[in-house]
Formats: sequence, C-alpha cells, structure tokens
Amino acid sequence: MENSRKKPDWLKIKLPMGDLSRKVQDTIRNNELHTICTSGRCPNQGECWGCGTATFMIGGDICTRSCRFCNVTSGKPLPLDSGEPQRVAESVKSLKIKHVVLTSVDRDDLPDLGAAHWAAVIRAVKKLNPSVTMEALIPDFQGRTELIGQVMAEKPEVISHNMETVRRLTPSIRSKATYDGSLQVISHIARNGITAKSGIMLGLGETREEVLAVMDDLLQAGCRVMTIGQYLRPTLQNVEVQEYVRPETFAEYARIGKEKGFRFVESGPLVRSSYHAERHVSV
Repeated sequence: MENSRKKPDWLKIKLPMGDLSRKVQDTIRNNELHTICTSGRCPNQGECWGCGTATFMIGGDICTRSCRFCNVTSGKPLPLDSGEPQRVAESVKSLKIKHVVLTSVDRDDLPDLGAAHWAAVIRAVKKLNPSVTMEALIPDFQGRTELIGQVMAEKPEVISHNMETVRRLTPSIRSKATYDGSLQVISHIARNGITAKSGIMLGLGETREEVLAVMDDLLQAGCRVMTIGQYLRPTLQNVEVQEYVRPETFAEYARIGKEKGFRFVESGPLVRSSYHAERHVSV
C-alpha cells in the first residue's frame, strides 16, 4: 500500500518561489487561465519557465472523463470561454515564452469535442507571437481524424498524445481511451508529417517487458519522442502507486529507447509530458 511506503529521497522536491515563478503565477491568475505547471504542482516548473517554456490547459478545468491516475475535476464542464484564445496569446507574449505547450481536458460534451477551440487558441497564439514554437498535447478526440485534422491544420511544430500506461493496464487506468485508439491517433499525426510524441507513467504495476512493448508499438506508429516518468498518486481517490521506480531504471529505459530509434527519450522519476519540450521541435 502506498500510504505505508515512504517516498524515496529522489522524489522529494521543493517548488520554486522566486520572482519568475511569482510572475508566471500572477499572469495566469490575472488572465483566469489554467496551467498544468501550477495546478499539477509540476516539479520541473522552475526549470521549464527558466527555459522559456510553459504549459497551458485550455477548454476549462472540468473533464468529461475520470481516469484513475488524474486529479483534474470530472463532471459537466462549463461552456467554452470565447475569450480564452486571446488571453492565452497575451499571456505568452507577456511572459516572453519561447515555446508553449497546450493541453486540454476532454470535452466529450461538445459536438466537435473541442477541436475548433483548440484551433482558435493555436491561431491566436501564433498571430500574436509569430516566433513562438508550439506543442499541442491533444486528447484522443474519440479517434475522429477530421477533428485531429483541425489541430494539424494550424501547424504546431509537435503534436503529442499520451499512452499513459501499458496495454494490459489501460482499461483499469484510463476511463474511455483505448490503447489501440491512442496508437491510431499517433499514427495519424506521424503520417501527416508532424512530429509525433507520447508518454507513459511508471509505477502502476507494469513490467519491463510491457514498457519495451509500448516503445515498439509507438515506434511502429511513427512516434519519435517519448517521455517516461513516475506516477505519483494525487489523492486517496486515485489509483495507488505500486512501485517507486529507481532513477537507474529510468536511465536504462532512456538508453534502450534511443537504441530502438526514438529521437528523444526524456526518462526520469520527475519527468512529465512537457519536460524539455523545447528540445523536441528539432526532431
């Protein structure tokens, strides 16, 4: 049981509280926006902000799904905010962000699952910040390629979609998305000439062989960038941690992934989807 297992020293962090962190947090709050950096208490937020990278969560903060690893509120979302695209764009400019990552809650309540809103945010950010590079960390859009196409049409440099876990654990960890469905999303991105990226969490009960199988499946789908991090239980309502994976195991997965053919493998206990995201534009 996780609550009887002591968190290892390599997972103990101190979140940044300097002037840069306060500026980012004030800008987000004043513009009524959401970021994974702050709401998810990401351990790398200081490093990313220092590199000119930040991650914005669009489409509100209520998700129509209830994946067991995630702490985002699940329920009936509010209507989309038509002013959000411009506020995100202005925040990127104000913070002098060089590389922006966009992600969102799932909006299964909407006819287009939020695709047009995604496109509007990307357009607004690029119009006001023509030199910024971008990663779109998208939901599966229920596998509807015409909706994924709306995001691709705005030409973000990288489009990512996370597998989250291995095939065997997917039905018990993710509430609606499927393993093969996610692979199809990644394959569709790659076939259209955009850098495809994905990530998984460790510590949910997966085996080494299963992790290597995910790597092989992603590569076959055309994925060229992979992130691997430690799952940390957000609340007692979320699925328990089965293992705190040692740093040397993460290092081994990084080495194996590069040998298998990934261009980048960001693998470490504190790695999250957006870690070193600015590097992945150059794939």
